[in-house]
Amino acid sequence: MRTRVVVADQGEARYYELTDTLHFIRKTTHPQAHMRDRELVSDRPGRLFDHANLTGGRRGGVAHHATGGENTPRKVEASKFAHQIVEDLDTDRLHGQYDRLVVVSGPAFLGLLRSNMPKALQAAVVLEVEKDLVHSTDQAIRDHIPRLLGE
Repeated sequence: MRTRVVVADQGEARYYELTDTLHFIRKTTHPQAHMRDRELVSDRPGRLFDHANLTGGRRGGVAHHATGGENTPRKVEASKFAHQIVEDLDTDRLHGQYDRLVVVSGPAFLGLLRSNMPKALQAAVVLEVEKDLVHSTDQAIRDHIPRLLGE
């Protein structure tokens, strides 16, 4: 059985073939992950205005606050990149390039990858390593994968 390993964070994904060692296949980057929020959007968040209290309140007094919520531009970009990685992995699986998948990523990004995976790709996952190792050496990555997965 052929095993693919993907090591990813919100800005980079490295793909490997797993045998006794890791054999590098390719790298994908997402430059927007390193941009500041203000570089990703052209404007500040919109404003909301509460209606003035008509009974007993100061006339014309209106409370206002910014909207923004949890979907920051960086989170949106991370979600887009997770979707791209999953599409790449699924395409490779459909073309028979691997049978088993090992996913190595920090907990937050691993959750994004999981949420984007179709059931057929989820079924191919044999191991998830919740560590951000994208900037680690190949040997450090291999050390986190049990030997029984190597062929």
